[in-house]
Amino acid sequence: MSVTVSWKAAGHALVSPSEMAKADRLAVEGGVPSADLMEAAGRAVADLAAETMSARRASGPIVVLAGPGNNGGDGFVSARYLREWGFDCAVMPLGDPAALKGDAALMRDRFDGPVIEAAPDALADAAMIIDALFGAGLNKPLEGMAAELVDAANESRAIRIAVDLPSGLCGATGRVSGSCFRADATVTFFAPKPGHILAPGRFLCGGQDHLHVADIGIKDAILAKTGANTYLNDPGLWGLDYPHAGPTSHKYVRGHLLVLGGREPALGACRLASIAALRVGGGLVTLAAPSETYPIQAGALTDVLVRRIDSNFGFLGILADPRIAVTLLGPGAGIGEKTAELAIRALESGRNVVLDADALSSFAGRLDALAVQNKADVVLTPHEGEFARLFSDLDPNEDRLGAARKAAKRVGGIVVLKGVSTVIAAPDGRAAINANAPAWLSVGGTGDVLSGMIAGLMVQGMPAFEAACAAVWLHGEAAMGIGPGMIASDLLDAIPSVLP
Repeated sequence: MSVTVSWKAAGHALVSPSEMAKADRLAVEGGVPSADLMEAAGRAVADLAAETMSARRASGPIVVLAGPGNNGGDGFVSARYLREWGFDCAVMPLGDPAALKGDAALMRDRFDGPVIEAAPDALADAAMIIDALFGAGLNKPLEGMAAELVDAANESRAIRIAVDLPSGLCGATGRVSGSCFRADATVTFFAPKPGHILAPGRFLCGGQDHLHVADIGIKDAILAKTGANTYLNDPGLWGLDYPHAGPTSHKYVRGHLLVLGGREPALGACRLASIAALRVGGGLVTLAAPSETYPIQAGALTDVLVRRIDSNFGFLGILADPRIAVTLLGPGAGIGEKTAELAIRALESGRNVVLDADALSSFAGRLDALAVQNKADVVLTPHEGEFARLFSDLDPNEDRLGAARKAAKRVGGIVVLKGVSTVIAAPDGRAAINANAPAWLSVGGTGDVLSGMIAGLMVQGMPAFEAACAAVWLHGEAAMGIGPGMIASDLLDAIPSVLP
C-alpha cells in the first residue's frame, strides 16, 4: 500500500475546481469509466490512511465522514479498502445514504461495513477521522450537522485526513468562511488546486509536505485541455529560462541596471536592492544618488557604480546610456510626482522597469498614466497596503489570485502581490503562487532585496514573468536557510547558496 504522488506538468500546474471538473469529464469522454476514477481516488485515500496509522503506530476506530455527493462516494471506497486490510472502520454519512446517486450510490452498495448515525459525540474516541464530506463540491459556509461534525473532529485527538480538500475550504481561493476541517494530511487527485497552496488553505491541508497528489487514471494530455494557467512557483516553472553565465560572458552581456537612489531616512533600501541585483548575476549596477546623499552612498558601496544627480534631468541623462537595459525605481525614492514622472519616462525610453515601494505609492490614484505609457515590460511589487492604494476596488482578502490577475491585466504588466502567499500574475492570465516564504521574511528591507533580485534577473534577459517567479522563490529559499532572527542584509550573503 503506497500513495502515488504525481505532479502532472512541468511547473507544477494547479487546477481550479471547475478545471478539475472538466478534467474528470474529459477523462470519461476519453473512455475512462467514472466509477474507475472514484475507485482509484478512494483507494489512494485508504493507502494514505493505512500508511499514516502504521507510521504513527496508531490503533483504534477510523470514522469516515461521507457527504451527499461524489466526495462521499470516495469515502465509501476508502472505508471498504480499510476494512479489507483489517482496520476497524465505519462510515458516518451526512444525511440519508439512500439518497446518494450515480457512482456514489454504487460505492455505497459495495460497502458492507458499519454505517453509523451522524453524531458529533461519536467522534470522540476515533483514532482517525477521514473527511469525505464535500471536498471541492461546496461553495458556501458549512452549516447544521456538517459544521457540528467538522467542529467535533477538530476538537478531537484523532488523526485527520481530508479527501480532495478539507470541507469548508474554497479550492479556488484558499479562503474559509465559518467552520473548516483542519487536516493533518490531504489527498487530492490529478493536480493540486490553488486552495491547497494559498494561505490559510495551505495550513488547513496539513502543509505542503502533507499534500498528496494521487494519479487516478486521468491522462497528462488532458491538463492542457482544461485551460489551467496557474502554477505552484518552483524551479520547474522557470528553470529553463534562468540566465547562466557562459565562458564568454562579460559584464555588459550580463546586463547593466540603473537604480534610482533613495533619500533619508531610507538610504539603505536602494543599497540592498543594488547589491541583490549583483548577487543574482547582474553585470553592472549604477545607483543614481541625489547630491545630498552621494557622499554617503559612494562611501558605502564598493561593488556598485554611484553617480550624482541633481534633478530628474540628471537621472534621464544617465538613462540615455544605451547599455542600460532595466531601471529599478522605488526603494527609498520618496513618494510624489517626480518619482512617477521618472517611471513614465523610463518606460517611454523602452527600458524594462521594476517599480517598488515609493514608486508604487506615487501612482496611487493615477494608475492609468502608468498603463498608457507602458511600452516595455514592467513589474510591480506591491505589498498588501500598496496594492490597496493602487487597486482600491480589488480585495485580495476575498480572492488573492483573482485580484492579482485583474491588477496585472489592468496595468499591462507583471504584478507581484507580496505576502505569506505571494502571487505573481501576468496580463495574459498566467499566475504562480509561492509557498516557501518563512515568517521571518516579514522585516523591513526584504522587499527591497526582492525588487533588486527581480531587476537583476531581468537585466540578464530573463523574461519578466519568469524573472519575478524565480526571484520570489530564491528569496524564500535564501530566508529559509538563514532562519529566525534574520535581517534583510543577511539575504545578500545567502543568495549565492540558493542560485541554480
